[in-house]
Amino acid sequence: MKTVGLIGGMSWESSLTYYQRINQQIKQRKGGLHSAPLILYSVDFAHIATLQHNNDWQQLADYLADVGKSLEKAGADALAICTNTMHKVAPQIANVVRIPLLHIGDALIAESRSRGYSRLGLLGTAFTMEQGFLRDHLTAGGLSVMVPEAAERHDVHRVIYEELCQGIIRKESRIRYLQVIDNLKAAGAEAIILGCTEIGLLVTAEDSALPVLDTALLHADSVADFILSE
Repeated sequence: MKTVGLIGGMSWESSLTYYQRINQQIKQRKGGLHSAPLILYSVDFAHIATLQHNNDWQQLADYLADVGKSLEKAGADALAICTNTMHKVAPQIANVVRIPLLHIGDALIAESRSRGYSRLGLLGTAFTMEQGFLRDHLTAGGLSVMVPEAAERHDVHRVIYEELCQGIIRKESRIRYLQVIDNLKAAGAEAIILGCTEIGLLVTAEDSALPVLDTALLHADSVADFILSE
């Protein structure tokens, strides 16, 4: 099996989902006592979030590029950034290592195609919803991406940082997210991208009026695919 370096801690709540899901997939596919060869670098998210909200993406890129190089040096055969938002600096990380970076958008494109979806609603941080780094990647993969209205984007973003990243799950926030999903459905979305790796802690497929594409689970499954690849 191949070894994957996980750039995690953004937040650790969703990094836990990655670690559990990847190992579940390896156990399911290989059986017995098999588990995933992983190297996890878990950052201090308070530092990351401060730089995000200060729009200091260059410092973020430099920092996570150094993390990627350290994981390569430690023996990783590939890297995975365990968050949607920090895929904004995925090109800078990929440029300083010699191993592949398993992009979260590629996992999403593959799943959307396999399920026949082409018009998707995107929930995530304000950075992910309003900036082009993920939407452009998906558009290049043949998908049409819609985002909520401004007030809805504000609420979705606030819940992520003030609640989900701190392990807080509120019924009122779930209701608000489901209202946003209903509005995206009315606007023509065929499915909803849970485009922040914490959103799956709040909203499940059973809750939603539309099928959901949980990026944390899809990305984790793509990591498991790589681990078992020839």
